[in-house]
Amino acid sequence: MHFRIRSLRLAAAVLVLAFAGASLAVRAVAAPSRLDRVRDSKELRVCIWPDYYGVTYRNPKTRLLSGFDIDIANELGHEIGVAIRYVDSSFTQLIDRLIDDDCDIAMHAVGMTPARRARLQFTKPYMRSDIYAIASRSSGAVRQWEDIDKPGRVIAVLAGTMMEPVMRQSLKHARLMLVTPPQSREQEVESGRADAFVTDFPYSRRMLDLTDWATLVPPPAPFHLTDYAYAFAPGDASLRNRVDAFLDVIRKDGRLLRFARKHKLDPVILDR
Repeated sequence: MHFRIRSLRLAAAVLVLAFAGASLAVRAVAAPSRLDRVRDSKELRVCIWPDYYGVTYRNPKTRLLSGFDIDIANELGHEIGVAIRYVDSSFTQLIDRLIDDDCDIAMHAVGMTPARRARLQFTKPYMRSDIYAIASRSSGAVRQWEDIDKPGRVIAVLAGTMMEPVMRQSLKHARLMLVTPPQSREQEVESGRADAFVTDFPYSRRMLDLTDWATLVPPPAPFHLTDYAYAFAPGDASLRNRVDAFLDVIRKDGRLLRFARKHKLDPVILDR
């Protein structure tokens, strides 16, 4: 009798576990993917850094957005059939914005650093840039790359960018100045508090296009090449796969290079 009761209890427990497993499986199957969520909401939330000239730049006078990644995002929205909602972000906020689900994708030329790759997922790279220095024409302290790492020099970097760890490791004699908004690297150099700041190819275009005091100091040979891509929170890869497929298409049909030329970024675009 007791054996029969134990058997019935065991069978009941097995059935409960089976039903629980089936219920979890149904919920797992029913859970929409990231891509499904975007399509169902009719909106793609795109994180941008609105101070990234030529990439995701908000004009301070008109408040209108322009840049290579703005054009690509609008094209992507058209391809998927959804509206684009831009979410202001920055490189210091990048990981938190994505993991906290403030946006579906970061589209502001995100450098694929080891630290970011450990916490986020990326598309295939579409851009590759080296590091450049911007100095003041009137100062004369930094005229060539070799002038950067000298005793007494002060070199500014924007906190949270991929230039910060690179220059921390590279500088042996000069002092590294970390700049946090609302201060800017260019203000530090123009005021004389820093001798130069380091940036990438797209941002260097801003200085040459919009100022008359800045001079570009390129490295004589590749210094630290970085691949750039679009970033996503870890986990579900449906949206990333869709964006990768979209990038393959616009590489082949020439749209990627056409948008790059429009914003003078074709020297750093990976169009193959």
